[in-house]
Amino acid sequence: MLQVRVEVRMPRLLPRRFWLELIFAAMAGILAVLTLITREWIEIIFGVDPDHGDGSLEWFIVLGSALIAVSLSVRARIDWRRARVAEG
Repeated sequence: MLQVRVEVRMPRLLPRRFWLELIFAAMAGILAVLTLITREWIEIIFGVDPDHGDGSLEWFIVLGSALIAVSLSVRARIDWRRARVAEG
């Protein structure tokens, strides 16, 4: 059986921006998944039905959150790579 070992070195000094991007990307991803699982969370938490049951707001939240999660993840990856290059 073939075994492949991958070693990932974590840079010592990651900028604060990296951690913020990572945290907000995770939060946006969780929001997108939560909205896909239960679309009624807005009505349950806030007690209002802003789209009057047609689901358009929920799809907007899913698409917007997913877009934010992907873009922040890409930014965090760029910061990670810059930190690794700067470290040598």
